Amino acid sequence: MSVLIDKNTRLIVQGITGREGTFHAEQMLQYGTQVVAGVTTGKGGQTVLGVPVFDTVKEAIEATNANASILFVPAKHTAAGVYEALDAGLELVITIAEHVPVKDMMGIYHFSKSKNCRVIGPNSFGIISPGKAKAGFMSHKIFSEGNVGVMSRSATNCYETISMMTNNGIGQSTCIGVGGDMIPGSTFLDLLPLFEQDEQTKMIVMIGEIGGNEEELAAEYIKENITKPVIALIAGKNAPKGKSMGHAGAIVSADGTGSAENKEKMLAAAGVHIAENTAGIVEIVKKLL
Repeated sequence: MSVLIDKNTRLIVQGITGREGTFHAEQMLQYGTQVVAGVTTGKGGQTVLGVPVFDTVKEAIEATNANASILFVPAKHTAAGVYEALDAGLELVITIAEHVPVKDMMGIYHFSKSKNCRVIGPNSFGIISPGKAKAGFMSHKIFSEGNVGVMSRSATNCYETISMMTNNGIGQSTCIGVGGDMIPGSTFLDLLPLFEQDEQTKMIVMIGEIGGNEEELAAEYIKENITKPVIALIAGKNAPKGKSMGHAGAIVSADGTGSAENKEKMLAAAGVHIAENTAGIVEIVKKLL
């Protein structure tokens, strides 16, 4: 099993005719993902890498029975693309672009909840279930199939962790790029139940960072609802207070909410194993396996 995507995923690439869309569609196809359609307005009827291109998501679904979509479009066009995909009936939409306007993401977040659909991102590297499928731009060569579920706000920290896991013979069930923008379509809190329910996942790694209250809310949920071991890393401990560091969401409130210290304190109280760095994650996982 896996979380959100697997061998049965039939993926649409919105923006497939662009440089990034074409390049990553090719990588996903080579990995074995069923990329069944592309969507670019005005270019319907063309093919890219043998994949048919449609003018709308609705047309793509009707022709190919697609069940998920990934957007390789600029931030300013992300909202329109996500709304189109959700209106067409897709239950999983992944957004890659960074710095999608906050107002746009507020609308997307509430609209997706009203439709009971799941949006991953923005500023996400995507999702990969090693050995089954990938929908994103991650370097799939570092991933290996196994039973550790990973979700991360930081792509770099996730890649480092995955590489070390694989080199130590530790495989992954599913890895999800939650994204580092201020308002993600899905938070740790939204994704934890999926890993808890997944039979393949035996433990959960959560790579967070300073800013926001995602990890604090996750801690409360973990304490009451998660039975599997959870390992967490909070990046950004040395960031100056009151400043956003890199990701749009990585800013600490004046009252301490969002600080690494507060997040670690709450997670530890919930029984989560706290790692000091990416290497520390792997050491803890090795001890728990």
